[in-house]
Amino acid sequence: MALNIKPLADRVLVEPMEAETKTASGIIIPDNAKEKPQKGTVVAIGNGKKDEPLTVKVGDTVLYGKYGGTELKLEGKDYLMMRESDILAIV
Repeated sequence: MALNIKPLADRVLVEPMEAETKTASGIIIPDNAKEKPQKGTVVAIGNGKKDEPLTVKVGDTVLYGKYGGTELKLEGKDYLMMRESDILAIV
């Protein structure tokens, strides 16, 4: 997928995964009770800082804080723009 956006410096564009719609036991979760996803896929990265190259790469699945990043809507899809330091782990 080619997005026409290039994050600057240590910023990363993440596509959040869909929120769970059903529990493990099969109970359907209503829209107003869904948790914000904390897992997503990196779709674009910046060039990093002079002394700090980025450790994530496009295609990595990452975990991030519940309220991390800035929400964006590009080409009809939801994304999060965040600093690499907001990313907690690569899965």
